[in-house]
Amino acid sequence: MADSMKNVRARTAELPCRAAPQLFFAEDPAQLLQAKALCRQCLVRRACLTDALRRREPWGVWGGELLDRGEIITGRRPRGRPRKLGPVRRDPAA
Repeated sequence: MADSMKNVRARTAELPCRAAPQLFFAEDPAQLLQAKALCRQCLVRRACLTDALRRREPWGVWGGELLDRGEIITGRRPRGRPRKLGPVRRDPAA
């Protein structure tokens, strides 16, 4: 039993998310893309995503997907002010 636990610990230490955990919880969209790319190589990717969705993980990259409030989202914008949509046009007749 002790040997099997050592084997499990050794295998989980080799997971991509263990090498650079900060990438999987970064604010920078480029770092999040890098984390997703690392997930593509991972042997436990599907199980990781399934468990994260079940636990409703609040944020981060899990199983190659970006989660926010327990749900998969397509992307995250960097911190800061939102983009301006352009000048507001007012109706001169009003």
